[in-house]
Amino acid sequence: MNSALATLADLNADELREMVTGLLQKVSSDAAQIQFKQALIDKLTYENAVLKRLKFGLKSERMNAEHRSLLDETLDADLQAVAEEIAQAVPESAAAQEKRTPKRQALPAELPRQTFTHEPESTVCTATGCGSQMKRIGEDVSEKLDYVPGVFCVHRHVRGKWACACCQTLVQVPVEPHVIDKGIHTPGLLAQVLTNKYADHLPLYRQEAIFGRAGVGLPRSTLAQWVGSCGVELQPLVDALKRDILS
Repeated sequence: MNSALATLADLNADELREMVTGLLQKVSSDAAQIQFKQALIDKLTYENAVLKRLKFGLKSERMNAEHRSLLDETLDADLQAVAEEIAQAVPESAAAQEKRTPKRQALPAELPRQTFTHEPESTVCTATGCGSQMKRIGEDVSEKLDYVPGVFCVHRHVRGKWACACCQTLVQVPVEPHVIDKGIHTPGLLAQVLTNKYADHLPLYRQEAIFGRAGVGLPRSTLAQWVGSCGVELQPLVDALKRDILS
């Protein structure tokens, strides 16, 4: 504190004025950014409330079954998209508290499976001054549901764990990035759902029935959430196409 005061005392009036002006501009910029983010959160929260009112309100109950089925899947997709935009707007810690881990059913055991192994390029310990040969101590296995038109299969990703007995260093190939983290789907399945819905005009309740006949139970609400999440992730591409077209 004393050193900071001494440094300020060494500055002349012009330097102090310039420093104060810079601090005021930064405070003003931060305040404007906070105000913008709060307005965005308020807007998305309001949209979320309106969508829930449409989904669960009395008006939706007076619709016939077919109309309500189409409305429900559209609202589920919109609700998921709005929820992800809110999560991106709020601080990371707050978004993490709101996020819940969904309960999923195990993928059917009778589906054919392809196994992909992911091992480090080198199993020699690279820690400073070590150079010992590491030993495989285990593995993590995750299963992703893929879809080749007309045929479901399961991709098994086996990521071996390698540890050095000398310095306790652990090496494992990192998980590849996914469109939706911790999901059971592959990009091919997401592309199939989106193509069916928007290119082939196949509503999600019909896709649910088609997938069910193939032996995989994918609820319509889950498909709608995938559609909403993909919409958010594809928005930068939409913006780029819009800029290119309007130019």
